[in-house]
Amino acid sequence: MSTGHSIRSGPATAANADQQSTLVIIDSNNSLTHLLGEFISRRELLYFLIWRDIKIRYKQTVLGALWAVLVPLLQTFLFTVIFGRFAKMQTDGNYNYTVFVLAGLIPWTLFSQALTLGSQSLINQQHLMTKVYFPRLYVPTAAVGGCLIDFLIGLLLYAAVLVYFHIPPTWAIAWLPALVVLTVFASLGIVYLMAALTVSYRDFKYVIPFAVQAGMYASPVVYAVNIVPAKYRLILGLNPMTGIIDGYRSAVLGKPWDVSLIVESVCVSIVFFLIGVVYFRMAEQRFADIA
Repeated sequence: MSTGHSIRSGPATAANADQQSTLVIIDSNNSLTHLLGEFISRRELLYFLIWRDIKIRYKQTVLGALWAVLVPLLQTFLFTVIFGRFAKMQTDGNYNYTVFVLAGLIPWTLFSQALTLGSQSLINQQHLMTKVYFPRLYVPTAAVGGCLIDFLIGLLLYAAVLVYFHIPPTWAIAWLPALVVLTVFASLGIVYLMAALTVSYRDFKYVIPFAVQAGMYASPVVYAVNIVPAKYRLILGLNPMTGIIDGYRSAVLGKPWDVSLIVESVCVSIVFFLIGVVYFRMAEQRFADIA
């Protein structure tokens, strides 16, 4: 049965002391310090799980990693036609609508893929969880890490689009790495929570795809934040991707920063991360029995 564990070594029983063997005791340890130390000490296993998830995702596909380019391109084309041409959706500045949408779609794709794959990761790896001990948080973390490859390919695609539309980068692009870290951080907290809930309550397998679809329209992917009345923006900001997506547009397109929205996203991400880790560690002891 797997919980948060620490491993202690001590002398074996007297019956086999002459063999100079060691008795390994696994007991519960839920401290964040221990959790961080365990992550660092076993990071090679995490790298292996991430690489394995990447290979499995593109196994037996003809186009392979090209899907990381085709999917956002097709989505951007559809959104440009439907919302840009027909619905006449306006941006919050003099920006090309295609460039504006793609700037929001790339971080949203990372978040939605992480949530979709990460929430199912424990169920998909149930054979591994029942055979050997390793930090269970590695499983959803590896799913999120694997999504970073598609994200990086998407960033290269976006760079090509900016070149095509003759849009030069601004100094604000230096904030992009920090926004990537914030996106991953926001994803991990929700993924930990959803992965643990999905093991205990299989209904979440059906809820999460719907939540991802609804979440895209609750995030400013195809619209600008300023079209939402000011009195509702605080509520909109409870979705951590609201400030993150707006931040990507500021970093890439040079639009004014909405600092309050970014701060709210950081605070909400921290809350989700703490809730996700705490609930995951509480539910972890039941995973081997019910997965």
